[in-house]
Amino acid sequence: MVRVEMYVKSACPFCYRAQLLLDAKGVDYELYELTWGSPLREEMVQRASGRTTVPQIFINGTHVGGCDDLYALDQQGKLEQLLAA
Repeated sequence: MVRVEMYVKSACPFCYRAQLLLDAKGVDYELYELTWGSPLREEMVQRASGRTTVPQIFINGTHVGGCDDLYALDQQGKLEQLLAA
């Protein structure tokens, strides 16, 4: 079973767009909410190799990037491969 994790903030339009794409594909995912200065922010920065923007998305523990990266993977046909692994 695929594990998708996403670090998000509640008012983030990019986070919302990423969730819409995953919802459209029927993918379950875990959200880690960073809106109110969560201690998880430091964990996200470390896992995402210093990236500080949200969302930061991980599929089966592999960092795939943010919303634009997720959509790029989908356009290239690579997202389905990651989700099928």
